[in-house]
Amino acid sequence: MTYRRAVIPALVGGLLITLLLWWAGASAQALQLRGTSSVFDVQSVTELRRWLAPWSYDPPTGSLSDGAAGGDAASTGATRYSDLYSTALQIRFVAVFVFFVAGALLLVHRIPPTQGRTPATLLAVWAWAPVAATLAVTVSAPWLIVSRGHGSYRFLPQLAGVIASSGPVTVFVGLLTAVVTVLVARLTAKDAEPQPRQSVPPRAARLAASVGTAVVALSVVILSYQSVAAWIQTSFGGGGLLSEPGDLLRQWLLLGAWTDPATGPLGDWLLYRAVDVLMLVVVWWALRLLPGLLTRTTVPAMAVGAVCATVWGLLASQVLHMAIDDTVDVWGPVYLFSKLGTGIPAALTFGILAGPAALVTLRLAGGRDTGESPGEVGQSSRPVK
Repeated sequence: MTYRRAVIPALVGGLLITLLLWWAGASAQALQLRGTSSVFDVQSVTELRRWLAPWSYDPPTGSLSDGAAGGDAASTGATRYSDLYSTALQIRFVAVFVFFVAGALLLVHRIPPTQGRTPATLLAVWAWAPVAATLAVTVSAPWLIVSRGHGSYRFLPQLAGVIASSGPVTVFVGLLTAVVTVLVARLTAKDAEPQPRQSVPPRAARLAASVGTAVVALSVVILSYQSVAAWIQTSFGGGGLLSEPGDLLRQWLLLGAWTDPATGPLGDWLLYRAVDVLMLVVVWWALRLLPGLLTRTTVPAMAVGAVCATVWGLLASQVLHMAIDDTVDVWGPVYLFSKLGTGIPAALTFGILAGPAALVTLRLAGGRDTGESPGEVGQSSRPVK
């Protein structure tokens, strides 16, 4: 699909996700109504407010500085900090639109919803939605931190906390956005020239997927081990605004957390490790199919595709964690989804690394940049299925 055609569904999706997140933030006020307690329990209301808070123009109680002490000076100071908070939200909504459109444009262009690619396009755009939201929250975080009145105090830990607050709402909003984006993309691709799926040597595809998965496994297996994670947390120092970078580093480097089986029942330990293995299996399978789904295997397309593959592996593991979680009876059903979408920054980091690594391996193993027509592809290759 040409960029001219792909830009239409990308813009529609960008507008939709921005409006849905704005609506979600505006809905946070409804959770303060009296009738809410008759629908949700107290824990569920608290959790829902936490989900919606990053997108609400109403700052949490006590989150803004009072400015100066006393009289008109205090009122003026509070107004300035409130303006900073509003600016942060404006930047956040503009950024989520820009980041989503940029990613969706590339995905729809390189994985058009034709020739059996529709499910892959849908899953890729859906995975990109929480990534775009995380990037938007990251970009707008400095303004939000300053609006609290103590931006220079433990800036990096505050930044890590703000980035972690994007919440599960972006995953649910992303589903509706992806469906609409793909439907519009199918409409715009109706009269376009068919773009058959590429032929990629199966051995090269498997080897490339293995290398890309090994990059992701570096985070899941090595960096996420308790002692290594503790070293990352405590070993990097700094001064001033760059002090205490441990929380931020863990957020962008760790896709999980695990320790020795001696700390708990062996059966539970094996069950959770099986979930980690499943995550890597999902990533491997997605990376194996990715070169054959792309209309052309370029570095940006492989990088964004690998990010989406890593996000889907992460979400698959989190869904399984929900199935074995036994805290629902204590905290309420909403709490079951509270961890959904966490780890997106690390998925972005290692997805960006895994994509080019897989592409280099694919080229070295005999895969070619098949941007040409299928008839020009050698008969020695067959489609990856």
